[in-house]
Amino acid sequence: MDDTGFDSHGTRCAAWYLHAEADALTGDRGRPCVVMGHGFGATKDAELLPFAERFAAAGCDVLVFDYRGYGLSDGTPRQNVAHLKHRQDYHAAIAHARGLPGVDPERIVLWGSSYSGGHVVPVAAKDGQVAAVISQGAAMDGLVALLEIGKYAGVGQLLKLTGHALWDMVGSLLGRAPHLIPVVGPPGSLAAITAEGAETGYRSIMGPTFRNEMCARGAAIIPLNRPVTAAAKLRAPIFLVVATEDNICPPAAVRAVARKAGAGSEVLELESGHFDIYTGDLFERGSAAQVAFLERVLKVSAPAA
Repeated sequence: MDDTGFDSHGTRCAAWYLHAEADALTGDRGRPCVVMGHGFGATKDAELLPFAERFAAAGCDVLVFDYRGYGLSDGTPRQNVAHLKHRQDYHAAIAHARGLPGVDPERIVLWGSSYSGGHVVPVAAKDGQVAAVISQGAAMDGLVALLEIGKYAGVGQLLKLTGHALWDMVGSLLGRAPHLIPVVGPPGSLAAITAEGAETGYRSIMGPTFRNEMCARGAAIIPLNRPVTAAAKLRAPIFLVVATEDNICPPAAVRAVARKAGAGSEVLELESGHFDIYTGDLFERGSAAQVAFLERVLKVSAPAA
């Protein structure tokens, strides 16, 4: 694994680059490459490497990156959960991957989980040339997710988050430092995510560069992040892992994407919560199915006799 990076709108994004460990998917134009980003407030060292290693073992190069302002990437403000900027970083990562030596530019795969599991849908739809998409435990409809917060935390919590978001927005216009709130906290606390078990789940998978804080302005734009609206424009096949007991990213929105996907979809439903799919038996089952999907959609035709 190599430490590397690429430019996104004038700012360096830090990344890991894994080389394919097998030739099974190598064609005349080179190897496929899987581009991976993480979810809400998360960094690349939060249990993404085990997935990347499985893809490399199957014959794919892999580029795993941090968004601007996160982890080891440059950029300010730090810790700004902004889905449109995250999507820009995905596009920059795709452009970088297409220029890597030995990579087939026509066989780029987008992979996302949680918040990034939603990002990969509109990014792939806009790019129009990616070969495949993998999305697990995805946030596909921010409006529905906001209503879910209202259900488990109450309207008062939504009002508090809105107040903090407005304070941060006004402060940014006045040149003040970002007003930060926790990404995740226990039920009843002030944080963007306070669902039952969420704090334990986050802490079970987050790596050393994770910071449990975010610009409060990010809470105000959650309902504007609606990847489900781009599903019908997909030109690439998509593999969707549904965590059926997910209390953070509503599974119904993921199933809606599966129904609407323009180039067709495959769905794996796992009886799990939002964080269970990163470790243990559920990781093994999910990653194996994802590798099998890649082997099907990326396989190289045998040369004619």
